[in-house]
Amino acid sequence: MKVKNKYILFFIAAVALLWMLADAFFQPGIKDLKGNFKEITFLRNEQNTGPVVRLYVVSVKDTLWNEMLTYGNYMPYNKYGTTKIFFFREGSLIPDSLFLEGGNFPEKYKPYCIGIYQKDAMSQVSLIKHPGPDNPSKQSLSY
Repeated sequence: MKVKNKYILFFIAAVALLWMLADAFFQPGIKDLKGNFKEITFLRNEQNTGPVVRLYVVSVKDTLWNEMLTYGNYMPYNKYGTTKIFFFREGSLIPDSLFLEGGNFPEKYKPYCIGIYQKDAMSQVSLIKHPGPDNPSKQSLSY
């Protein structure tokens, strides 16, 4: 009887372990999102003792705002740091370099930016829709 109980316990432990492994390896990720997100360029400051600043330029096939928000939430973030993602429509003019200072990329690309995701130092998330310089209808959503 005791040997049978050991086999049952071993079987239950093995099933639980397999369940946890399957759950860990099959988590949803960026590749599961609609919108064909492609990271074009990335910049991180060299500051390892203070706030970490991460900047991304990403091309997207369509303006799926919820998908952009989810994409931003999947990206790395450090406490008291900042993660900022600039979204551009696939096929438009897209910057291939970023700067930590100023506007983060040259002015000529600003009209083509369709959204900016930002997670700030206090973990507040915002998504600005159509942030172009001449767009009076731009919306800023905080989450």
